[in-house]
Amino acid sequence: MEDFQFDNGEGSFSVSYRKALSHNMPINHFHSTYEIFYLMSGKRTFFIKDRTMIIEEGDVVIISPNILHRTTNTEMPKHERLIVNIHESQMTSVNDAYRDIFQPLFEQAYFIIKCPLQDKLAIESVAQSIMQEMQEKKPGFEMFAQTLVLQLLIICCRHAKQNALVPLETPSPMHERILEVVRYMNTHYMQDLPLHLLAEKFYVSPYYLSRFFKEATGFTFVEYLNSVRIKEAKKLLEQTSLKVSLIARKVGFGSVTHFGRVFKLVTGHAPLYYRKDK
Repeated sequence: MEDFQFDNGEGSFSVSYRKALSHNMPINHFHSTYEIFYLMSGKRTFFIKDRTMIIEEGDVVIISPNILHRTTNTEMPKHERLIVNIHESQMTSVNDAYRDIFQPLFEQAYFIIKCPLQDKLAIESVAQSIMQEMQEKKPGFEMFAQTLVLQLLIICCRHAKQNALVPLETPSPMHERILEVVRYMNTHYMQDLPLHLLAEKFYVSPYYLSRFFKEATGFTFVEYLNSVRIKEAKKLLEQTSLKVSLIARKVGFGSVTHFGRVFKLVTGHAPLYYRKDK
C-alpha cells in the first residue's frame, strides 16, 4: 500500500499511513485532537510528556490533546505506522454515554495498549479497513472511516479497563536523568531557563545536557522549551480573554514579537488564530 495523508480541513479528523525507510516527524508535536499511533511493523522510541519509552510492533499509543510527543530513534528508522487524529466532538456521535465508553481517554495524558493476539488481530483488521476507505474514497468514506476509528478506540478502551496498564521501562539511566530535567521544565517554563543554569542545577555539563536532551526527547533544548511555552499559551488563548502581550509574559517570553514568531513556527498559525471563535 502506498503512503497517504488525509485531512478533512477542519482540524477534527486526519489519517496518515507511512511505510518508512527513514526517520520523519511533523513539526507540530501537540494537537487539539486525540492521536492514535498504531505501529504495524518495526520498533520506535517515543517521547511523550515526560517519559521516553520503546514501542513495538502491534502496540497502539493513544495521546490526549495538547500533550507534547515525538518519536526519537533515527538510528532504527524502518517502520510502518498508521496515525489517526480525531477530535472529541467526533466521539459524541456514538451516544450520550461516550465519556463512559471512552473513560480511559479522559483519565490519562496517554496510554499504550499491548494486546493479546485476539485483540491484535481485531485492531489490525480495523486498521486495514480504515486504510482501504481512505485510499478508495468511495461516497461517505470519511464518515465510514470515523466509525471504524471509534471501533478501534472502543477495543483499546475495553482492553485498558480490563487490564492493568504495564508501566514501560525507561531505555537507560541517561534517559531518566534527562527526564528529570524535562519534568522541571514542564513546571517552571514561565521562568528564565537558560541551558547553563539547568545544567548547573542538575549537576551535568551544558554539553552533556544539550547532547543527550536531543537523544532522549527528540527535541533540542530550546525547541522543547519553546514548545512547552507555546502549548500553554495556546491553552490561555483558547480558554481566557487575556491580552496576547500578557500571555506572552506569563509563559516566559520577554518580547511579544519573539513570542509571535515562535508561536507561528510551532503551531503554523499566528496567536490570534486561536481566538477566531471569540
